[in-house]
Amino acid sequence: MTGSSLSRRPLLAGLAAFALAAGLAMPAAAQGVSAVRVDVTPRVAAGWGPNADAVRRVMTEELRNQLGAGGRGGARLLVTVEGISLSSYAGGGGGRFSDGGGETDYLESTAILVGPRGEVLGRFPVLSAIPASSGGAWYLPDNEPRRLVALAKHNAAWIKTKVAGR
Repeated sequence: MTGSSLSRRPLLAGLAAFALAAGLAMPAAAQGVSAVRVDVTPRVAAGWGPNADAVRRVMTEELRNQLGAGGRGGARLLVTVEGISLSSYAGGGGGRFSDGGGETDYLESTAILVGPRGEVLGRFPVLSAIPASSGGAWYLPDNEPRRLVALAKHNAAWIKTKVAGR
């Protein structure tokens, strides 16, 4: 054996130990999320009503599917939708829930990952910004609900990415 192979052994052993420790310390989402709860109360209070509930349903379903939620004993994911803004990208007239301008829709949320013993494993603020055209043709009567669904799915995908550590 050469001197260089001896000095590599501790390095390789250290890297292997680090990889093992990193595997054990993976985000709880990688080990399984037992429950997902999306709170839209701030948006309901701001006048979004049934639209906020639609965002809650879509995000809950998306996150459950993407994170494989439903197991026992895993972490719980609690998401609060803090802000929604639909721009008036077509004709300048604005929609019922528009902010009066721009071509980008926004959804702001905070996801908190809570461990089985109630410990906070992570806090993940997420701001989704997508083109207002993501909901399809602006002139169709269901344009705003489709835009809200697109926003909710986009935000859920970013939450999954942050929680899973990818």
